[in-house]
Amino acid sequence: MTDMAPIGFIGLGTMGEPMALNLRRSGAPLVVWNRSPEKCERLAAAGAEVAPDANAVFARCTTVMLMLMDGKAIDAVLARGTPAFAERVQGHTVVNLSTVEPEYSQALADDIRAAGGRFVEAPVSGSRIPAEKGELVAMLSGTPEDVEAISDRLTPMCRQHFTCGPVPGALRMKLAVNTFLITMVTGLAEAARFADGHGLDMRRFAEILDAGPMCSAVSRVKIGKLRDNDLAKQASITDVLKNSDLVMNAAGLAGITMPLMQVCRDLYAQTESMGFGEQDMVAVVKAIERASHTA
Repeated sequence: MTDMAPIGFIGLGTMGEPMALNLRRSGAPLVVWNRSPEKCERLAAAGAEVAPDANAVFARCTTVMLMLMDGKAIDAVLARGTPAFAERVQGHTVVNLSTVEPEYSQALADDIRAAGGRFVEAPVSGSRIPAEKGELVAMLSGTPEDVEAISDRLTPMCRQHFTCGPVPGALRMKLAVNTFLITMVTGLAEAARFADGHGLDMRRFAEILDAGPMCSAVSRVKIGKLRDNDLAKQASITDVLKNSDLVMNAAGLAGITMPLMQVCRDLYAQTESMGFGEQDMVAVVKAIERASHTA
């Protein structure tokens, strides 16, 4: 991949840093920028070029990947709503790896195309560990030629990718996937609370789950964290709450009732209010425990 044009990568947080590292380790020439400069240190050590600002990334790269918190952060990086926006995106392919509102993504895609740029939605399914291992799953939306043009560049970060039609199909698919993930992990936390509340051997409980038909890569990791009371962040409570709100908002716009997701959303909001926002999503068990004490 060393003969490739440099790729830009903006946003080196919990997910972005390991994703960018895998891209760089594959041999791709990489130009990175992050609002907090210290987040660039590992990328610089791996041979990535650190740009002084977002504008410099676009000046060096015609393909720029974004892994940012929300639409507000994306708009700031792209200078959207200012005269600089068209200059920044014209002739560029902007690949958004972040999970944002589908309607926002559609409007962004329209604006980028109107300015002479190209846009691909590429939200990923997975948390910090799959990101570190290059085992994320990407969902792609955009014109067929734009999606095809960036597919190979995702390979170092993702074990599989799936096309999902035009924008915002990939983000809607991601929210559907997240619905299962969030309700599954919340149910697992409640099951762990039930087992612990009855004084069951939590290691044996984990072993039985791991041996049974409901076992998955997610359940293996999360039951281990629940067993060990390990709340170190892989996917934070705050991030899961944000994703829950995205699901509920998208469901409301489509007239879809989501009773189970509403319960989960409220539990994550309670967990965040208890001070666990930067802990792993399994910390939702704390809200479940509090409900038991106040019942």
